Amino acid sequence: MSQSHTSSVPTTPSRTTANVVRGCLGNLIEWYDWFVYATFSIYFAAVFFPEGNRTAQLLSTAVVFAVGFLMRPLGGWLLGAYADRYGRRRALTLSVTLMSIGSLTIAATPSHETIGLWAPALLILARLAQGLSVGGEFGSSASYLAEIAPPGRRGFYSSFQYVSIVLGQLAALLVMIVLQRLLTEGQLETWGWRVPFLIGAVAGLAVMYLRRTMEESEHFRQEQARAAERDPAVKERTGLAALFSEYPRRLIAVFGLAIGGTVAFYTYTTYLQKYLVNTAGIPKPTVSLIGFAALFIYMLLQPVAGHLSDRVGRRPVMFGFAIGGMVLTVPIMTVLGRTSSPWIAFLLMTTALTFLSGYSALAAIIKAEMFPTKVRALGVGLPHALVAAVFGGMTEPIALALKNGGHETLFFWYVTGCIALTFLATLLVREPSRTSLLETTDADHPAPARLVRGVVDS
Repeated sequence: MSQSHTSSVPTTPSRTTANVVRGCLGNLIEWYDWFVYATFSIYFAAVFFPEGNRTAQLLSTAVVFAVGFLMRPLGGWLLGAYADRYGRRRALTLSVTLMSIGSLTIAATPSHETIGLWAPALLILARLAQGLSVGGEFGSSASYLAEIAPPGRRGFYSSFQYVSIVLGQLAALLVMIVLQRLLTEGQLETWGWRVPFLIGAVAGLAVMYLRRTMEESEHFRQEQARAAERDPAVKERTGLAALFSEYPRRLIAVFGLAIGGTVAFYTYTTYLQKYLVNTAGIPKPTVSLIGFAALFIYMLLQPVAGHLSDRVGRRPVMFGFAIGGMVLTVPIMTVLGRTSSPWIAFLLMTTALTFLSGYSALAAIIKAEMFPTKVRALGVGLPHALVAAVFGGMTEPIALALKNGGHETLFFWYVTGCIALTFLATLLVREPSRTSLLETTDADHPAPARLVRGVVDS
């Protein structure tokens, strides 16, 4: 395979930075909208699901959170294929529009007491739209950031995808902290929880404009030019046909790489705040401050881990996450459930998130490097969305169901087992930064290259 570098990728730091900022601002609002649901569910659970005890109500909202994940594979397929055919910019603009519509619907939906079963029904419909949006966001965003980054710094620039994801979480937490200071508990539970959804819907309008002004990826433009010059008599597979027939083993590899990181991410960034309230008994406002501080440090670690992967490779950094996660998950979760000290909770949460950075900073680039431009957004987005639906979306329901059944410690071992699967996948994958398809044009690799070892060899 020849290693002809794509010379038309933007090389000036100012152009690259401007595109990264515009792309990440949209990603921030997308994930703010997504995580506002998880963050504020402790306040609106009784509004939509008034029956049962507190754990049962939280379980109901967690199930709806999981329902949104069911749409993510469809979003990964439809918007991923759309991005590969019509461009990353168009797909990213469409995804944020869907997210805003979902947020506005939740903000405006009356309570169960007012409209009965229509309340949870509208909540589910809104989460389905948001799931479709997020499912398409990851692959398109990962492809865009990886493609506009200069060679040798793709890990660093791609890590800003999770910087913007965490910024979205921090924004959701910040809104919660502010509202907790301004409103009473009763006001938050009756109408205050609607405010963050309204903020997300309005912010989405500004993001739609920003994404319409982004520059299109030069990799995508090159692929369009190559497709235009191709002999019409020569048929070339695209979309799902190309993905499943030419790159099936890479799909398996991406699936394995994503399992442990996805489950750990939703455990330590989303479920953990409910865990500290519901199991450890730490007050909600204190938990919000703990989560905000730990996530802020976690956000700063993303470019550090991304830069490290540019220097030493993707696999060593991923191994750091996998080994740390397998060894520390059970003791960290056990101590967190028994502590009443905010400082111990903060230190343990930060420790877990530090190791998680080894996955999240690389989640975009390690997968984008495995696929050519013609199927990159689809190849990254679809398997990631499948993992998110099957494993990520079920993280909270599994945790809460095991707690409700008196077997909460089993959840800690479940998370450990999922991380072990990522460890095995990392063993099989060849060093992606040295075999990256981002450094070649699609014409340079008409046949799949060997990027994966053993049973998942291409």
